[in-house]
Amino acid sequence: MTTQPPKPTRRAQAASSSSLSSTPLTERQEARRRRILHASAQLARRGGFDAVQMREVAESSNVALGTLYRYFPSKVHLLVATMQDQLQHMHETLHKRPPEETDAAARVAETLMRAFRAMQREPHLADAMVRALTFADRSVSPEVDTVSRLTTAIILDAMGLKDAPTPEQLSAVRVIEHTWHSALITWLSGRASIAQVKIDIATVCRLIDVTAPAAE
Repeated sequence: MTTQPPKPTRRAQAASSSSLSSTPLTERQEARRRRILHASAQLARRGGFDAVQMREVAESSNVALGTLYRYFPSKVHLLVATMQDQLQHMHETLHKRPPEETDAAARVAETLMRAFRAMQREPHLADAMVRALTFADRSVSPEVDTVSRLTTAIILDAMGLKDAPTPEQLSAVRVIEHTWHSALITWLSGRASIAQVKIDIATVCRLIDVTAPAAE
């Protein structure tokens, strides 16, 4: 009588994924990861969070279900990584077409509103990614941290700092990130209009002027 190997626990799957992501991917692995993220985004665009089913993602990306779980141990891991991928694309686009305002606070506000409008064009995808961030537990910390670092990089680029940011400026950036994330949630839940979001983003971005080092 043969015995079946035990099914990997979620912790073991997470460890496998962590090991996979901590080493450089081969060209073939990177192409496979790109297919998975593309399939995830396409399913989310059509039906939001509930439409992203791991089996369907595996079928759409032409990978085995076990292979998918090696890359992403859960749907939440996958959708947070999808948000990371979307933010990376936004960051590259903003590098090509940076905001034109001369004031740092206005540049950051315009940058975040451009990112917000990109989310607005694909509300089902935005809802899926934001819900995944909300559901994320400690096992998803590396992916969530990467999303936060990308958001920080987008804001710092818009600020146009010539020197390293001060602790006060980094604190202001964190508050701006929190406000942007909260604005996404309240808009997606129908509790805030786009006009209100724009006002809130412009208001919190004024912290940049408050924390700017005084000219010598």
